[in-house]
Amino acid sequence: MNKAQLIDAIAAEANLTKADAKKALDAFVKSTTDALKQGDRVALVGFGSFSISTRNSRTGRNPKTGAPIKISAKKVVKFKSGSELNDIVQ
Repeated sequence: MNKAQLIDAIAAEANLTKADAKKALDAFVKSTTDALKQGDRVALVGFGSFSISTRNSRTGRNPKTGAPIKISAKKVVKFKSGSELNDIVQ
């Protein structure tokens, strides 16, 4: 499902116009992004939670030459699904 299909599904499920559904989705994405930037965790009970995790630096290999390269530490976004979502999907 891409963004346009998600907007269509939200509009149909919530009985909204596509424009209102797009605004709602954009607001959710912006709010979630802003919270994660500040280091907060975003938890949606039953669905899952978004959080920031730090990936340590490590040594990798250049696939073309095989030479070792240093991969820097960085922050990554993690999503952990909630139990209700897991039960529905299985």
